[in-house]
Amino acid sequence: MDKETWQSKAVAFVAKEREKLVRYVRRLIDDAADRDGEDIVQDIILNIFNRSDVSEPIDHLTAYVYQSLRNRVTDYLRSRKETLSLDAEFSEGDDLRLLDVLRDTGCDPENEDLRVDIRRRLFAALDALEDDQRAVVIATEFEGHTLRSLAESWRVPIGTLLARRSRALARIRKALAEIHQM
Repeated sequence: MDKETWQSKAVAFVAKEREKLVRYVRRLIDDAADRDGEDIVQDIILNIFNRSDVSEPIDHLTAYVYQSLRNRVTDYLRSRKETLSLDAEFSEGDDLRLLDVLRDTGCDPENEDLRVDIRRRLFAALDALEDDQRAVVIATEFEGHTLRSLAESWRVPIGTLLARRSRALARIRKALAEIHQM
């Protein structure tokens, strides 16, 4: 099979199977956001078309793609760090969630003092961050951007963004740790 024939078959395969591939990845990563599944599939497809040795086309494209997706999901799950959910209870036995602290939900006399203290500490911790760290945290944690998209738009290596975000979240956790001990 020549290069052009193989590429046209690959394009047809991607056009036909893309949604199935994304659903497959989302099933493998139960708790992943939609953009993670899309990112993984797009990365695999890009790698297929950017192969350095196009003189040897992939014989069994479907099997190759699904195996590549499984491998990439495994890598993703290994590298993923546990994140703090905004919907999780702030402390054990407490009905107050971190999302409730950030959102003004009205007057609740029982939790109002704690809410004010957490909000004050959270914003103070955000303000104390370096500008580049604060920007990464706001973009990823509050605006929902992926690190990959930020790396491309900001023209900063993804490793640099990961380090900035990690340092920033560690400082925020430290600032909020005292409240957990109360």
